[in-house]
Amino acid sequence: MERAAKKHAVETLNGLFKTTSVAVVAHYSGLTVAQMQKLRTQMKQAGASVKVSKNRLAKIALEGTDVVAIGSLLKGPTVIATSNDPVAAPKVAIEFARTNERFVILGGSMGKTVLNVDGVKALAALPSLDELRGKIVGLLVAPATKIAQLTTAPAAKLARVVQAYASKSEAA
Repeated sequence: MERAAKKHAVETLNGLFKTTSVAVVAHYSGLTVAQMQKLRTQMKQAGASVKVSKNRLAKIALEGTDVVAIGSLLKGPTVIATSNDPVAAPKVAIEFARTNERFVILGGSMGKTVLNVDGVKALAALPSLDELRGKIVGLLVAPATKIAQLTTAPAAKLARVVQAYASKSEAA
């Protein structure tokens, strides 16, 4: 790699690390190109990204970022999955590791917090931001729906009583 290409790669990675909220580091040795492509596709669909870089360049790019703690995990053939959603990258990485035993999660970082494998699994178990937003909207809408049902219930009951008296008087 030429010096200019290395500098560009470090700048690109540094920008990615500065804007990300979570990073997951894993070994990918032994995965086929098709499996790596599948991982990249799944990450992209979840709103995350996957980077394979020389460890030395990645360690240089980590300087001055919140996820600098993952530098100690960069040994051997590693892949770094990043996302702005704190749940997206860990969730996809854990799911991919379940189906591919050669994809081994080493740990990660959420902000300045270092995560071990169990920490990454715990993040993956959490609902995503979209799911949480949906639950909050559901909770906000539920009281209004119940109030509307309560206000219409007496009128409906009254209408049923009137209908019952009407049908009773017709029968008589």
